[in-house]
Amino acid sequence: MNINDAKRIVFKFGTNVLRNDDKEISLSRIYSFIEDISKLHKKGKEIIIITSGAVGLGAKKLNVDSSESLSIKQACAAVGQCQLMSIYEDGFNKYAINTAQVLLTEDDFSNRIKYLSLNNVLNTLLELKVIPVINQNDTVSTAELEESGNPLYSVSFSDNDKLSALVASKLDADLLVILSDIDGLYDDNPKENPNAKLISEVKEVTEEIENHAHSASKGGRGGMKTKLQAAKTVTHSGGFVQIVNGKSPQVIKRLFSGEKMGTIFYPVENMSQKRRWIAFATNITGRIVVNEGAKKAVVNEDKSLLAIGITQVHGKFSRGDVISIIDENNNEFARGIANYDSSDCKKIMGEHSDNIYDILGHKNYDAIITKDNIALL
Repeated sequence: MNINDAKRIVFKFGTNVLRNDDKEISLSRIYSFIEDISKLHKKGKEIIIITSGAVGLGAKKLNVDSSESLSIKQACAAVGQCQLMSIYEDGFNKYAINTAQVLLTEDDFSNRIKYLSLNNVLNTLLELKVIPVINQNDTVSTAELEESGNPLYSVSFSDNDKLSALVASKLDADLLVILSDIDGLYDDNPKENPNAKLISEVKEVTEEIENHAHSASKGGRGGMKTKLQAAKTVTHSGGFVQIVNGKSPQVIKRLFSGEKMGTIFYPVENMSQKRRWIAFATNITGRIVVNEGAKKAVVNEDKSLLAIGITQVHGKFSRGDVISIIDENNNEFARGIANYDSSDCKKIMGEHSDNIYDILGHKNYDAIITKDNIALL
């Protein structure tokens, strides 16, 4: 794909890209982004912006350490978000482009009804030629509390790299551009190894590629690990991902003028919207371990998951929740919507489907998870 062929584009700006070396907001850089994005918008491109920076801006304004406590971080987000949005609104107003603030939490994705409603709202904004400016709602998000309280709990996103991927996937975006403070994916951490080499193209995010990931920069929450997870989500949804250095002068203009830069990730398949939601967009509250025969039936034969193949049940989940499916080597290979709650699963695991009614006194389905509700990872 020629990058200029992309019709619907998601731009994600990291915290460190929006600040200068003194940790102050870099207005010149942000307005440069706004100018170049405005030109793309005038050409008929549909633009969505995922922006970090609210917590950092608020901490600077309040002169506090945002890592001191969760409540301090939430207060910083509340103060900083006002300043952040005013910058985007003022910048795009100069080009007669309307913007809309959208603050999201993990529940907006994990709840299927909210997830579908969000899709309608964002698509309507794009039809009205509005640029949605999206951020994680750190002021009210409970992700960190929930994750720390339950080791089996996994939220749909806890940083804006993952959020940008979920939005791009949900909206069937052609391209996600992640602007970071690094040139792209390297075979080693370039901040520690001066001989690290840039990987310009990635056909598929394999385990070997994931081994190149490194931790977040100071001041950010993502790092290359979360960017690769974002790339995996979008490419499995049929989109392209481009990681570039947002601190490079006129980076957006140069990228869309055909200059080769950063790392591009190519699509590998296009999952259905429902399976995307199961695989990437939901909070996970429990998991089940299955034997090799059950794994083979699910992965190779497109079969439903039966109780007889389950060996262990972990966590507490309800019927209709999305749960992880783990093999006996502790590898998560799929996720699916449970037809039975965790207590019932424990009672019928290892049993034949014909015995479910006798054991439980009721029978919802023959399968613990039906094949149409399983997403392979």
